[in-house]
Amino acid sequence: MLYIAAFLISLLSVCWIHPRLVRIALDKNIVDNPNARKLQRKPVPVLGGIAVFFGSVIGLGCASLVCNCSELFIVVVAMMIMLYTGTLDDILDLSPGLRFLVEIFTVLLLVYVGGYSLNDFHGLWGIHQIPQYLAVPLTVVAAVGIINGINLIDGVDGLSSGYCILTSLFFGGMFWGVGDRVMAMLAVVAAGSLIPFFFHNLFGKSSKMFIGDGGTLVMGIVISVFVMRTLTHGTFCEIYDPKNVGLIPFMLAVLAVPVFDTLRVMTTRILKHRSPFHPDKTHLHHMFIRLGCSHAATTLAILLLNLFVVLCGWLSYLAGCSVDMQLYVVVLAALLITVGLYNFMEWHIRHKTKFIRLLRRIGYRTHLNRTGIFFWLQKKMDRM
Repeated sequence: MLYIAAFLISLLSVCWIHPRLVRIALDKNIVDNPNARKLQRKPVPVLGGIAVFFGSVIGLGCASLVCNCSELFIVVVAMMIMLYTGTLDDILDLSPGLRFLVEIFTVLLLVYVGGYSLNDFHGLWGIHQIPQYLAVPLTVVAAVGIINGINLIDGVDGLSSGYCILTSLFFGGMFWGVGDRVMAMLAVVAAGSLIPFFFHNLFGKSSKMFIGDGGTLVMGIVISVFVMRTLTHGTFCEIYDPKNVGLIPFMLAVLAVPVFDTLRVMTTRILKHRSPFHPDKTHLHHMFIRLGCSHAATTLAILLLNLFVVLCGWLSYLAGCSVDMQLYVVVLAALLITVGLYNFMEWHIRHKTKFIRLLRRIGYRTHLNRTGIFFWLQKKMDRM
């Protein structure tokens, strides 16, 4: 009941603050303006990260009245640093170098103050605990990669928030199953804070607000904490046999789209002699938009593709595969849905094949913004 109460408190807190943040953003012109690279056609408020952070902290604060959540203090501090950095980036457009420095500092804070670290491979390639001098740089690279991967998938309505809801539920269920109640609470309040924002973002008109860099950086650090908590030696209460369950393959499966799509995009930019941080329209969600899919259909398709990778990893476990083999299955499935699918569809788009014309006809059918149910949902969201 405590977790249900914390979930509902987080959800209702965001429902309360969301319309107020929309008004503030419009009054102060804190908006994301359209340009050649972006998909919206008019300015949209970008203070969604504040709403998500507000809901999460209120939920954790209320839960702490009943249970001890004090160990999450450093996590909340890290979330606050990411919120300030991301919100300033939304308003002032910070340089990538400054953002990276802040992200590295925040991860090191979690490592040295919070005790979070990727210092145990849990049997992958026969490796268990690894020394600190290797664990710290590995943790920094992985966590900063996760933060920016989640930031970079924020390209269509509902995608980043929908993905983070799904990921929080995955991790929350896992933490609950192994008895890590504090991390399960963090996952619950994160999901509760994101759900109302997701519906406003996807179906709202006057109430639409982007999560912005503030929100993606906050959720990036939260998901990084989930990963670090799972792979920190001695802190994860394993009820499963680590010889059979691959924790690293599970992490990669859940993070398949942001990690592998970001790696593909950055590698492609480098091969074309461009900066890996140079913005373009080569992400997986851009490909679905070029196929004529609506934002809602694009979000659903990418989430289903990510679930496909998780399913592949789970089936490899059920089939009795070793931890190493589970990793190879997950990596192959992730490459298939990012590199393979993207290049296959791009070839058909460039050659304007009959197959692509068929897919575009199907894609245009996913545009529900003129149907009665869409207008009903839009009205409900705008009245909240």
